[in-house]
Amino acid sequence: MQRAPSLSTFSIVGHDPESQEWGIAVQSKFLAVGAVVPWARAGVGAVATQSYANTAIGPDGLDLMARGLSAQEALDQLVAGDYGRADRTVGVVDARGGTATFTGDECYDWAGGFTGTHYAAQGNILVSGATVDAMAKTFEEVNGELSDRLVAALAAGQGAGGDRRGQQSASVLVVRPKGGYSGHNDRYMDLRVDDDPAPIERLQALVDLHHLFFKPPGPGEMVAIEGELAREVQQILRWAGYYDGPMTGNYDALTKQALSSLVGNENFEERFDEAQGLISRQVLDVFRRAFSG
Repeated sequence: MQRAPSLSTFSIVGHDPESQEWGIAVQSKFLAVGAVVPWARAGVGAVATQSYANTAIGPDGLDLMARGLSAQEALDQLVAGDYGRADRTVGVVDARGGTATFTGDECYDWAGGFTGTHYAAQGNILVSGATVDAMAKTFEEVNGELSDRLVAALAAGQGAGGDRRGQQSASVLVVRPKGGYSGHNDRYMDLRVDDDPAPIERLQALVDLHHLFFKPPGPGEMVAIEGELAREVQQILRWAGYYDGPMTGNYDALTKQALSSLVGNENFEERFDEAQGLISRQVLDVFRRAFSG
């Protein structure tokens, strides 16, 4: 039987105890790495399985942790039962933020991993161990959502040398209880760049878009649609083809209806309060760039 190609990969698995999120960010010289390496379940943990990846390690590891095993206990059991363990690289974080990492002694250099508080960073076929060190340091120092910290760590790893064979794909997976669309599952963020010359940069852009569409507005972000701003909104709506009324500077019924239609068409409902006449500054900037005379 022909051997599957090795995933020359670096990844970081992490947990945020405040937001109750678990996630993985990964980059590889491999097509669609996000379909192979990352596995996570809210309230249970997260697993990255790479090198000559055994994809069963992902769901099996989550099942073990769901039964109460720690990250290290689950990893020990997974490795013991894996005939190809010498070729594997695995990172695990459990429900409480406990971590573990494993690198088989036949993984291609540079290969290895590092664990810290609430994270495990690892890689194989890397330029050097500086990639893993940079991921660990950045995850510890950067603020923001778990997704931001994971992708920032990935970028730092690439900056320190990254994958010896180059770049091709990257992904970030973050889960939290009822974090998925409309709260029907735990998949808060599942973004993938399957084939790109600069996959981490593209992944960061996708994370920023995800925040724009789905992250609740921060303090001071929402502004009242009144006066000169209301007149500007009416002009934007006219350029966009949603409004043909007068430039009154009032958030009247016609303006409200037109703006609701535009917001709905662009999927910005999370950043618009129709009843109160409030809209996100970020969304306004998007509309300004998209609709101008």
